[in-house]
Amino acid sequence: MADWGVRPASAADVEAVAELRARVLRADLERLGRYDARRVRQRLRDGFAPAHTRVIEVGGAFAGCVALRPAEDAHWLEHFYLAPEAQGGGIGTAVLRALLERSDREGVLVRLNVLRGSPARRLYERHGFVVESEDPVDVFMVRAHRPRGG
Repeated sequence: MADWGVRPASAADVEAVAELRARVLRADLERLGRYDARRVRQRLRDGFAPAHTRVIEVGGAFAGCVALRPAEDAHWLEHFYLAPEAQGGGIGTAVLRALLERSDREGVLVRLNVLRGSPARRLYERHGFVVESEDPVDVFMVRAHRPRGG
């Protein structure tokens, strides 16, 4: 695994995250007939919450992000993007595992949505997420918290 770490996000990170989102989601959105270069970036800008977001750095450089946003009945895992050149080395798995351990300690469900046909779905399934519902574009998944020692 490369030299990597996470840090709190700031408002200044929004454009780097918007660009990464457009890059990472492009193939899946095009496959679904939903890619719009402006909209894919603007949706990120509209929903970016630095207080709940962590930036992933590899070798000290921006390589991704992830957000865990508290909601009424669960935490929402959002904006989990890792640059293609940083994928496949276990970083995404390690980041996800740390977030899920935190949610387990807090006794909170975690919800997310992933684009239909996205390879990311397999990562989430390996970590205990199950399909809750689907629509023509998104698959909505949930993971119950796991009590310590279980």
